[in-house]
Amino acid sequence: MNLFRRAAVGAATLAIGGLLATAAPAIATPAAPSPTLAAPDIPLANVKAHLSQLQSIASANGGNRAHGRAGYKASLDYVKGKLDAAGFTTRIQQFTSSGATGYNLIADWPGGDANQVLMAGAHLDSVSAGAGINDNGSGSAGILETALAVSRAQLQPTKHLRFAWWGAEELGMVGSRYYVNNLPAADRSKVSGYLNFDMIGSPNPGYFVYDDDPTIEKTFKDYYAGLGVPTEIETEGDGRSDHAPFANVGIPVGGLFTGAERSKSSAQAQKWGGTAGQAFDRCYHSSCDSTSNINDTALDRNSDAIAHAIWTLGAGTTVPPGDVYENTTDVAIPDNGAAVTSTVNVTGRTGNAPATLKVDVDVQHTWRGDVVLDLVAPDGTAYRLKNSSSNDSADNIIATYTVDASSETANGAWKLRAQDVASQDTGYINSWKLTF
Repeated sequence: MNLFRRAAVGAATLAIGGLLATAAPAIATPAAPSPTLAAPDIPLANVKAHLSQLQSIASANGGNRAHGRAGYKASLDYVKGKLDAAGFTTRIQQFTSSGATGYNLIADWPGGDANQVLMAGAHLDSVSAGAGINDNGSGSAGILETALAVSRAQLQPTKHLRFAWWGAEELGMVGSRYYVNNLPAADRSKVSGYLNFDMIGSPNPGYFVYDDDPTIEKTFKDYYAGLGVPTEIETEGDGRSDHAPFANVGIPVGGLFTGAERSKSSAQAQKWGGTAGQAFDRCYHSSCDSTSNINDTALDRNSDAIAHAIWTLGAGTTVPPGDVYENTTDVAIPDNGAAVTSTVNVTGRTGNAPATLKVDVDVQHTWRGDVVLDLVAPDGTAYRLKNSSSNDSADNIIATYTVDASSETANGAWKLRAQDVASQDTGYINSWKLTF
């Protein structure tokens, strides 16, 4: 995980954001995906064997696996060899960053609907200070072993499966940005979801779930609820890992995270165990990020959760498009100012809105972490779509949200409400639409 983030946000801004988050009702979760075959247990020993290989590669190449160094290319060759032997179609994508050649590894599992592509990715590079076994050997090993499990099961999902290992994430998501920027618009529209796994074995772990796409979020939350393990919304890594380039072009994203340099609170230690007042990963971006810097329980649970998501979301079916109501008039959002609204008038329908009301949002903004979004029903009921986050340093909000609006009358004036709760950045509502 890289360190790209805003330096500070004023206390008043944080207070305002907290009040808004408290006042607005939470978005209702969407319906569960269709039942499918249960995912296999991912053997922890296999995941740790991959980590041992990455450690050996780093030790033999100056102690790291950083972009532009021999250890990174050797890591990529190791992963590619495993996938080629398992029947994946692999390709290496080259790019240049900081005067050095970088590499992404893309692996496609044969079959599945090419118009519905489910991706899972992790960055394979470390910082130059160490071997990067938790950051991010853990995510890389977790998706590698899940991909190998797909091969062992000879899985035939509805969707086409694609796995990716990104280069130069530590320099600002360079590899994943290059991939997304060079993906034709027609191919972008075929990616039904991107799952990101960056640091899933922190030694003092938390269990954090990205709160981006509601269906992906619910898939992970339901899995952990089945284990009796509480989760929290992930905020430390917002905009700091490889999901950001995908989210910025409107691709649904989600993922898991066990924490980096932030300290675990007393409440979190009581909930998850571990040590309060200590960083989730004391070796974050340090030379001690080695194979001894992994919590086996967290790595095991998250690797199994990855497989669960691939098996569950990969079995999804295409939903026919519904009736669309759209407003494309620009509405300026004042910097650190009052909330503004854009209205869509729905007429000619009978009964209530659906339990899976789709809200597509295109907000152009120079710091999307400042923006709070709500869908306001005709009777004034507000459904929170997006909270503010001081760590979400990316620009623009191009996303699809799903709201359970089944208690609302369909006809009437629906509003997208946007408020900028911090200074220095500006934007506007470009367009938004409801799909019934």
